[in-house]
Amino acid sequence: MHPYENELKALKRSGRYRERLVADDALIDAASNDYLGLAHLKELHLKACETLSRYPYHAPKASMLVGGYHPIHAAFEKALCEANGFETGIVMGSGFNANIGLIEALVRKGDVLLMDEDYHASGIIASRLCEGEVHFFPHNDTEFVQTALERYRDRRVIVAVEGIYSMGGDTVRREILELAISHNTILILDEAHSSGVIGENLMGILDYYQIAPTPLMVKMGTLGKAYGSFGAYALCSAHIGEYLINRAKNVIYATAPSLYDTALAYHALEYILAHAAQLRKKISIRQKIVYDVLGISVPGLIVPLEIGDNREVMRLQEDLKNEFGIHVGAIRQPTVKKAIIRLIARLDIDESLLRQVCERFGPILDKISR
Repeated sequence: MHPYENELKALKRSGRYRERLVADDALIDAASNDYLGLAHLKELHLKACETLSRYPYHAPKASMLVGGYHPIHAAFEKALCEANGFETGIVMGSGFNANIGLIEALVRKGDVLLMDEDYHASGIIASRLCEGEVHFFPHNDTEFVQTALERYRDRRVIVAVEGIYSMGGDTVRREILELAISHNTILILDEAHSSGVIGENLMGILDYYQIAPTPLMVKMGTLGKAYGSFGAYALCSAHIGEYLINRAKNVIYATAPSLYDTALAYHALEYILAHAAQLRKKISIRQKIVYDVLGISVPGLIVPLEIGDNREVMRLQEDLKNEFGIHVGAIRQPTVKKAIIRLIARLDIDESLLRQVCERFGPILDKISR
């Protein structure tokens, strides 16, 4: 029996069919979210193992509320709060998991959720689970947000935005953050792609804009990207933290996050803070290469190259493997509106190679824009 045969055929016809392929270590990685290359830094792995070896067990064994809350979790939460200026933190299973739990818990009956239309799929799914009224606003549309905040001033409003948007590579506009603050709305900041990449201390969008956290902010960050580990966290006020521990289902009903991954992220945070100046310089060099060759200014390390054709992005992905031994992301609908090559200018990539790859795309983008 093949109950989904027609759906699979339709995906193949449209060029949207996906497969899992075992990662080829012979290729240079320009597709993953390991922005700083920390997933390759063996010293962090060894430090995590040493940290874990101090305790009598190596797995959390239960949910946080049933004995799974470990000193490693607590130490990492404290370090995150100190680095980001928040009162409390909660480690969580993954960014997808965190968005589902946060949004479902925070948006109650009678509330209004204003979410950027380019928010991550996990947030879109979560918006369907919450009991409140949901409005998706045009990407980064300050005027829409201002009008909506004035319209719903007598209700509890939650605004959900990303620090750096995962496919567009652009930042949330500062004005939207300021509007949320001035209207005393709850502000969810998805920092999956901005934490560890932007800001004086590489702590993300608030650091980048030099905006102090408020009691109504919830900062969600992931550990499987710039931190080179796996998992997520939410930083917030003590009041909201208390509420989430009592209402967020991903905290209450899930086994606590991996102790190894949490220890690994703790040492990655230490590394990022200790080497922020050097890392910022490397990031800046790669941003300059992208701008000099392609004329594209990116705040982080995501370089979206709009191609517009599903099959063409797959062909270009294969061409780059053959020509340069490099793997780039070929992103198709429904993840994006139009198919793109998603080039990640990771710090592990040689500068001259990055320049060559960008030069390869120059004529392609010129032809498409005509």
